[in-house]
Amino acid sequence: MSVVIPAHGGQDKLDLTLAALAAQTYPAHLMEVLVVDDGSRPPIRLPEIRPVGTRLVRVEDGWGISNAVNTGAKAADGEIIQRLDSDMVACREHIEALARWHHVTDYLVTIGMKKFVEAPPVTPRQVFRAGRLGELFDLGSAVASSTEATIAKTDGLRKSRNPYHVCTGPTFALPREVFHAVGGLDPTVIRGEDTEFSYRLAMHGVVFVPDMDAQAVHLGLPSQHRDRERAVRAVEPYLAHRIPLRRDLRKDRGRRWLVPYVEVVLDVTGTSESVVRQAVAAALDGKLQDVVVTLVGPWSRLSSGERFGLSDPCFELRLMRDLFADDQRIRLIDEAAPTPAPIPFRYRGPVDVPLHRATLERMVESVQKDLTGVLVVDLPDGRTARLERTSALGRACLLTSPGDDVDEVISVTHGVRHEPPDRFWPAPAQPEPVTIPAPPAASAPVALPGDPAENSLLRRLKSALRPN
Repeated sequence: MSVVIPAHGGQDKLDLTLAALAAQTYPAHLMEVLVVDDGSRPPIRLPEIRPVGTRLVRVEDGWGISNAVNTGAKAADGEIIQRLDSDMVACREHIEALARWHHVTDYLVTIGMKKFVEAPPVTPRQVFRAGRLGELFDLGSAVASSTEATIAKTDGLRKSRNPYHVCTGPTFALPREVFHAVGGLDPTVIRGEDTEFSYRLAMHGVVFVPDMDAQAVHLGLPSQHRDRERAVRAVEPYLAHRIPLRRDLRKDRGRRWLVPYVEVVLDVTGTSESVVRQAVAAALDGKLQDVVVTLVGPWSRLSSGERFGLSDPCFELRLMRDLFADDQRIRLIDEAAPTPAPIPFRYRGPVDVPLHRATLERMVESVQKDLTGVLVVDLPDGRTARLERTSALGRACLLTSPGDDVDEVISVTHGVRHEPPDRFWPAPAQPEPVTIPAPPAASAPVALPGDPAENSLLRRLKSALRPN
């Protein structure tokens, strides 16, 4: 276990953090602690009471929590990376509680608990000697984090639709290989960096496991308690662009976001430009606009230095490249990636079956109801179209070997559902019949005063009334 602690100043609190780690029940020879000094002035120093395997790592390039955590993870030797803040005091069993799960499998992220307390006047030696956190801190008046309430409400995250929400930082542990596979923390995310990182972990297919035995206290209240309104507003832009599942943050019509909601993958090999043009137009003009289109084809065969002749055997492919290459919503690749991460959904279907305007929206709604891993639509001609959940694909990649049937695994972990196409490709609405009203029945002309018809009628009446 490599415990990575980013630190920028706060020497007094860090001393308490290290004292608590020195008293852990986890075997000392299996744990190292890396204190990453992120440009502290004066520089961080290692105190007397600290774990045996403690190292001080100074940041040479960049700044910020994400960069510091990445720096520590690169220097780590342990198989498991434990993220801990420099102002937290962990209970004696904390590291052991989170580490034990990783003996079960290699794709878990274990989450510890925390409460917020005002820092009392305690010394590192008192922390080291204390058997329980309650001996040092007034836990009765501690401010609980939302993490524990969410975990309790969702049956230990078993019923959580988005369990990454509770993996928000100061204490979680994961395999080092998984940490690096998702790219570590993003240094460009200044606020909400732990949430954004946890979202990418979810797309990778990990399982989040909370452990209530891994208790800790955070020394001091979080910034949200000082100005919650501004704290929420400050983090929104980062999460809106990078976490498409936060639909509440993407209500501005006509916007384009850094990470789209759905990737539409179409294999255009051997297809004419006119068919592809129609398919792309349908994908981009649906009710669900938050999409990117990926066209899979042998694009690497084309050389930009060659002349484009009308008799070119790759005429259609070159035409498509010239038509779509500069559109930021369209990507040209030779082979689709195993998963579209961090995009949460991927659609795959025949290029000659254009999407209906409601197709993607209705498919996403369908899988979101029960969190199905793959929705397969059985088309009338025997072919299929499918919507894949990225987290399910990621889990399958972690569990399968090359050549294994991915859908068989997903059917166990998340479920695979087949449906007919009627709802997703609704038939065109039939126009209502138009009834043309019949002309009014003919009626006897009405004689107007002075009309010749009136004079003729009077003459006939007079003749009929004249005595014989």
